[in-house]
Amino acid sequence: MRQLLIQVPHGKGKEVLEIAQKYDGANLAQFEAIGSDGAIDMAIVHISNSKVEGLLGELQAFSGLRVTLIPRGVMPLQPPAEEAPQQVTSVEPRSPIEIFLAGLQSVGSWKGFLGYAAAAGVVVWIGLFTNTNYLLVAAMLIAPFAGPAMNVAIATARGDVTLLKRSLLRYFAALGVAIVIGWALSLILQQQVVTELMLATNSVSAVAVLIPLVSGAAGALNLVQSERSSLVSGAAVGMLVSVSLAPPAALVGMASAMGRWDMAINGLFLLLLQLVGINLSASLVFRTYGLSSRGARYGRGKKWVVPVALAVTVLSLVGLLTWQFFTTPNLQRSSIAQRANAEIQEVVNESRLAKLLEANVRFTAPNIESQNTLLVTLYVQRQAGVRASSQEIRQRLMQSIQQHLLEGGFNVTPLVDVSVLEAPIRQ
Repeated sequence: MRQLLIQVPHGKGKEVLEIAQKYDGANLAQFEAIGSDGAIDMAIVHISNSKVEGLLGELQAFSGLRVTLIPRGVMPLQPPAEEAPQQVTSVEPRSPIEIFLAGLQSVGSWKGFLGYAAAAGVVVWIGLFTNTNYLLVAAMLIAPFAGPAMNVAIATARGDVTLLKRSLLRYFAALGVAIVIGWALSLILQQQVVTELMLATNSVSAVAVLIPLVSGAAGALNLVQSERSSLVSGAAVGMLVSVSLAPPAALVGMASAMGRWDMAINGLFLLLLQLVGINLSASLVFRTYGLSSRGARYGRGKKWVVPVALAVTVLSLVGLLTWQFFTTPNLQRSSIAQRANAEIQEVVNESRLAKLLEANVRFTAPNIESQNTLLVTLYVQRQAGVRASSQEIRQRLMQSIQQHLLEGGFNVTPLVDVSVLEAPIRQ
């Protein structure tokens, strides 16, 4: 429940309590006070989160209305005392007006916002440059990308063009800072080598769209849930949103400084995919929880903006996915490598020459023009009864694997190395 402090003209306090009773207000109180304009009536109201916006809408008829909404859950206990456990177990989502106003509060403080973006950019660059995983985690914790992404979804759900423009500006400003920092640091240190973490970030999976969809839904749920019913901290959800934003942003800057435009394009694809995926799932969650174009103390939303914004989001998502699945293998490298690995194991098993011990299938970092190099390193052991030499087994497996991958529509240049290991001879 929420506590509201309501100021109305003198003599109107009783009417406020009557209205609050209609909305099942608890522990109501009213007293006379002195305000800046003279004598007033002050009412203290405790009301269910879901009914806050309805109450505020009905109170709008009072001239000079002033309301203080305390954004913290309260536990109004009423007699009989033995029913206290039942009175506090009803925990509801936040009211739509509270979610919206909280989003508006977060669009200020440009200095702090850009400061965190710059700090995250430096940390994620160091992580990618030095192949240090825990620095990527640290960058995700301090990256301020979750706030603008959630505000874009709130603006979409409420049809607020002004908030939509401000949120998009902050989103791209933060990403721009991270990109510029990655570019500048790589240029200053004259980076020429693609690190393992850069290559891992560059490897896009065919199911990459699921991450922003889940992140957006989780972020929206965290914002709408009351603090006592949320089982996940805001920091954890913010990290989930930033997990696919901070590394690609730094990758774009680093790859641009190195002239690796193929990697820079992959990073830009991921950044755009995150924005539209998060916006789609989060805005739908917000609409489900009651955010609409019009509400108490909110008349800026336009109904036509909601379907238009959602349509643009869906079309953008479809366009990005079309680009991904028609750009093989650049935007599907992670999935293609896994699929190739599975099919290589089948080829080895069907050959009846050897048993597969270990397979390492990956795309290489060096960019060879007009060649999508898939590096395949295999360790196999001769099957019992096979009399062919190790060299013959190696050659036959190499040819079979290369032919299978070339004919399998992978659109890669497979470079295969097979090592035939022999079991020790028992005396």
